Amino acid sequence: MNKPKIKITIIDRKGPCGCHRGHKIGDSFDFDTERGKICPMAMHIAFPYIDILRYGGEIPKQPKGVAVFACSDVETLNVFKIERIEE
Repeated sequence: MNKPKIKITIIDRKGPCGCHRGHKIGDSFDFDTERGKICPMAMHIAFPYIDILRYGGEIPKQPKGVAVFACSDVETLNVFKIERIEE
């Protein structure tokens, strides 16, 4: 059984400052091939959501196959969307 692909996209920013890693709204990453390009602070929060989605779980009150979360940097607060891509 193949694992579904995971796509991570920055969809918003709530904080007053730009991202320290230079991420901008609209940036998108393939988790399997580009995860090293994503801020480690954001990835720390993303990992549980990625595991839940990749292995068939769903996030309460989120659309099927989707998780939305914010990074932990209060000055930036980038908002990310993780999507499970079934092939």
